[in-house]
Amino acid sequence: MRIRKQYKFEAAHILPWHPGKCARLHGHSYRLDVTLQGPLQTDGPSRGMVEDFDTISQVVEREVISTLDHRSLNDFLENPTAEAIACWIWQRLAPHLHRLEELTLWETATACAILRRSDLSEE
Repeated sequence: MRIRKQYKFEAAHILPWHPGKCARLHGHSYRLDVTLQGPLQTDGPSRGMVEDFDTISQVVEREVISTLDHRSLNDFLENPTAEAIACWIWQRLAPHLHRLEELTLWETATACAILRRSDLSEE
């Protein structure tokens, strides 16, 4: 089974090698969809769940949102494309969310980068 939770953060960036307007400082209202996959837990406080949504939120807030929200993404990445940001987020979340299956980072309402666990095994 898969579960998904959404998060939002505001951030600015410059794409230094972009040939157009994205080479100038600008910002986005990012939406991050975090998807976990696994069996339903059979015991403990998360019985009947893949993972407790509160646990996911604690990890995402601590590892991602508190770091990136209202910041310049160039402070963390040399070329903060949506794809690079998604990879950076995966590296931060995967050690804490062992059932992490997919991240979708929406840069705008119509443009996103999707990173799946299976993409990592292809690299």
